[in-house]
Amino acid sequence: MAKDKLIGVDLGGTTIKFAILTEEGEVQQKWSIQTNVLDGGAHIVPDIVQSINHHLDIYQLSPDRIIGIGMGTPGTVNRETGTVRGAYNLNWADEQPVRQQIEDGTNFSVNIDNDANVAALGEAWKGAGNNDNEVSFMTLGTGVGGGLVANGKLIHGKAGAGGEVGHIVVEPNGYLCTCGNRGCLEQYASATGVVHLAQDFAEQYVGDSQLKKMIDDGEEVTSKIVFDLAKEGDFLANETVDKVAYYLGFAAAAISNILNPSAIVIGGGVAAAGEFLRERIERNWSPFAFPTVRNSTVVKLAELGNDAGVIGAASLARPEKPAQES
Repeated sequence: MAKDKLIGVDLGGTTIKFAILTEEGEVQQKWSIQTNVLDGGAHIVPDIVQSINHHLDIYQLSPDRIIGIGMGTPGTVNRETGTVRGAYNLNWADEQPVRQQIEDGTNFSVNIDNDANVAALGEAWKGAGNNDNEVSFMTLGTGVGGGLVANGKLIHGKAGAGGEVGHIVVEPNGYLCTCGNRGCLEQYASATGVVHLAQDFAEQYVGDSQLKKMIDDGEEVTSKIVFDLAKEGDFLANETVDKVAYYLGFAAAAISNILNPSAIVIGGGVAAAGEFLRERIERNWSPFAFPTVRNSTVVKLAELGNDAGVIGAASLARPEKPAQES
């Protein structure tokens, strides 16, 4: 029986998403389960194993047809050993032998990578990247993550820190970042960063603004509220969004000038602001982009939404093939 199916697993702090795909990347089945982080995250891998085996039975899919499993996970992944450490939102404080446990429980080969990296692979393969070998991905959410695909492969770097686009310094000596440096993109373009900027701007702004009133009154302000008010013409909200777009354009140009990808793809929850944000990022990206890059790289919105992770994860299980010509 021919092996013709891939399994993708996207492990998150609240939900674990699964998908069964064809080798060409067509999603055929999807399901999800809650992430049980109790007892130091000890239930997570057994739950993944049980769910995969159970759903293969439900779909009456022979194990002989499975090429392998690909998985994206938070934390630092050692791709050689298949272990994960530092995934604190999973309560995985110590190094976890994830690959070995899943392989033992399913009898399938397993490949693991960081969750932002696999989302980048998903967008590069079946989303906004149009299966190009050169695609850069920025995901804007609780933090700012990313993945850089060059010559058809992810850039990992010497210690696995390649693609940490959220830690490009965009404001020297700026806001203190959780990494210990100051001025990282993550502190300005993440969901919390947008609100931080708005609060700082509100202190100096004396004009009429619904956003300023909400901040002054101590109401809860989210990045979505900032973007919604900006779309409605609120001056302070627009000033905030313009500054966020400036930092994103600056960082996107830095990436573009080094890698010259076919596309810089913007995804994640903050990017739900859509074309309103993308256009402003592009406007700020253009002056910083090297002329050749400006004429060959495009700034695009992600297309796969929540499916990027499982699709990209599944691609890790594809048989190794020579990279296509760009």
